[in-house]
Amino acid sequence: MPRSPQLPVLDTDSRPVFAPSPLRALRDEAAVCRVRTPAGDEAWLVTRHAETKALLHDGRLGRFHPSPATAPKYVDSPLVEMLIIDDAEAAREMHRQVRTLLGPQFAARRMRELRPRVAAAARALAADFANREQPADLHRYFALPYSLSILHELIGVPAGERDRAAELLADIGRVGTDEEEAPGPDALFALFRALAESKRAAPRDDVLSRLVAAGVPAEQAAALAATLLMAGLESVASFIALGCVLLARHPERLRSALDDPDAMAALVEEILRNGKQSGSVLPRYAAADIDISGVTIRAGDLVLLDFALANHDERVFERAGEFDPLRTPNPHLSFGHGMWHCLGASLARIELAEAFGALFERMPGLRPAVPDERLVTSAGRLVGGPAQLPVRW
Repeated sequence: MPRSPQLPVLDTDSRPVFAPSPLRALRDEAAVCRVRTPAGDEAWLVTRHAETKALLHDGRLGRFHPSPATAPKYVDSPLVEMLIIDDAEAAREMHRQVRTLLGPQFAARRMRELRPRVAAAARALAADFANREQPADLHRYFALPYSLSILHELIGVPAGERDRAAELLADIGRVGTDEEEAPGPDALFALFRALAESKRAAPRDDVLSRLVAAGVPAEQAAALAATLLMAGLESVASFIALGCVLLARHPERLRSALDDPDAMAALVEEILRNGKQSGSVLPRYAAADIDISGVTIRAGDLVLLDFALANHDERVFERAGEFDPLRTPNPHLSFGHGMWHCLGASLARIELAEAFGALFERMPGLRPAVPDERLVTSAGRLVGGPAQLPVRW
């Protein structure tokens, strides 16, 4: 892509969590437009629902680039960079293998079996949280530890290693800045490699055991587990925090949902669609030229799929800016689609429903302790969620 100096510049700066995306004007102008990334490189930003969905089904888009070391970057993150492969077909095959290997861990039967444990974890943490001095940070003391506990169990991280894994994960979730480089994943990978090796002698019903039993090298198993942990943690935790704010604004819908699983499921879907105004970008590369919406994306170009923009596209969602728990249908793209549909989508939905039920049954008056303008996203993070959520009850 020829370098163009005058391009809209993306950033990972902190901003009010419920402020409309500063990129929505670009969605009105074009479905696919050129931008400059937070890392300073050029990319194509996909702004609308139809084009985002189409590209999620396009096999020419993926985690491959002929020269990973010089590939244009969305952000400075060693974890993101290490997932880029220089052979398109090898990357596609790896993607298929990972989904085949991990699919059983997220199968419907497995999720039904896991739900009582998820519910118990939510109730226990909600009880602990209710005993804290008010106001208390819901993001730090409920959403993050709750999400972590579920993922650690699923992946196979023993209790004695969980604090260390969480500490290392928090580091590699940061992106680099002009002043400092992003932390590398080496320490977390070393921990997960050791865990993977231990599963050979004592396998259990978890992700690491399944990967090792299938012959996946410990190095690759560690990378997959770390990626799964990072992808599932901050995204679910941020939707818990955002959802609690939205539900506190709609007490009548919340009351009915606490007694009706279908109503709760609908609430969760609308939180997934409407909760995030920005910070949900999936970076991918084109393996071949792609003609879409009047532009040609060239092989090797970086493509950014912005799910938050797609989820607020008025072409698909009437009154897209409004939180409507009765919205149907609700074809949001928060979990991707097609070959890029999130394997953990069912688990995330269960986690959210059980979290909201546990919190609001224990603390019916749960509400933010600060005005909306003081609820801001975490700067310099791969996942754009709230930095904190002080609440009272």
